[in-house]
Amino acid sequence: MATFSVVLPKPHEKQLALLDSTAKRIVVRAGRRGGKTVGAAIYSVQEFLKGKRILYAAPTSDQIQKYWAETTRALQEPIDAGVFYTNQSLHVIEKLGSDQRIRAKTAWNAETLRGDYADLLILDEFQLMTENTWDEVGAPMLLDNDGNGVFIYTPPSLRFRSKSRARDPQHAAKLFVKAQKDNTGRWQAIHFTSRENPYISQIAIDEIANDISALAYRQEILAEDVNEAPGALWTRDILDKFRVREIDDLARIAVAIDPSATSTGDDAGIIVGGMKQLGDQRHYYALEDKTIQGSPAQWAQAAINAYYEFEADYIVAEKNNGGEMVSTIIYQIDKSIKVKLVWASRGKQVRADPISTIFEKGRGHIVGNMPALEDELCLWVPGDDSPNRLDAMVWSASDLVLGADTDWNDLDGLGKIEGYNNPWE
Repeated sequence: MATFSVVLPKPHEKQLALLDSTAKRIVVRAGRRGGKTVGAAIYSVQEFLKGKRILYAAPTSDQIQKYWAETTRALQEPIDAGVFYTNQSLHVIEKLGSDQRIRAKTAWNAETLRGDYADLLILDEFQLMTENTWDEVGAPMLLDNDGNGVFIYTPPSLRFRSKSRARDPQHAAKLFVKAQKDNTGRWQAIHFTSRENPYISQIAIDEIANDISALAYRQEILAEDVNEAPGALWTRDILDKFRVREIDDLARIAVAIDPSATSTGDDAGIIVGGMKQLGDQRHYYALEDKTIQGSPAQWAQAAINAYYEFEADYIVAEKNNGGEMVSTIIYQIDKSIKVKLVWASRGKQVRADPISTIFEKGRGHIVGNMPALEDELCLWVPGDDSPNRLDAMVWSASDLVLGADTDWNDLDGLGKIEGYNNPWE
């Protein structure tokens, strides 16, 4: 009988934790270039050679290329000999006439995984996927053969959190905590940093450390799940303390937009906010996060839909950051919409400071749960580029509670502003 060589990279110590695991569910939290995808490829080939059926999924086709290159390189000799069949376009390696197979698929949309089954399901870059990729689609795939599941992720920096399709950008982190707390042996949590990969340059990592923020370094390189950043203007405790489940009888409602110029760029921040007078003070309520990634026409339509859904008084945007584009596009769609443009004469931190103070004093409230917005509030540090949802919320709160004529240096005057500068009254 002919024999063939299978050439696999030598796994480093942390990859061995995955390869030697006996757990049914494994959550791997690792730094960029830490070797998590190579580890998944080694694991897949080993299980495939045992006759198993493996399904590997990542959000985009670019993200599956490293995995596919490693698996095909390892199995190249038996593939060339015709022992295994491969289809490069479908990313399939299989033994014809059997269930033995490796398949790599994109899973930006969980629905693309439906209709399959596996002995081993690996979800890479899991933090970018929707929650139902696992609980509604992935888990049922393992029923036939009581299969195993592996979840791999890198804690995303604030800049990358907006790329996630999940309702809760912390869903992968919460699964890791679940695995850590398990004492049955069914779950296992594996953590390693970029620096623990002996095959990448430590000098290069040191260089990268100089190019990113300290928080991003903790998340992307050290692979730490950071729930809030030191120096952030909002904290989880404050948001939770003054959170409300519902609110009615609002005096005014505004839809705020932090626009994006292209459909493939940053998200367009769209936050619906409301104001209610309680005694001699105005309270701000973040009602809904309607943020989307899309073309100007798409986010304008989303804002218009929110305007009518919440019976808003107006749409507000920053005049010197695409505001005129906002009003132009909205008026092209619906000329009856009231659009208010406000001028930013001060820096972003100066605008955000009084809004965070409103929350600290119990006059700012999240209605329900808005995980993506709350992440931005608690992870943004003044001096970094401010994210889209945060910017939009600051605009709506500033205009609704402080009023357009606020002196941004008069932080002690919160709640004492008389009148309201509304051009339609």
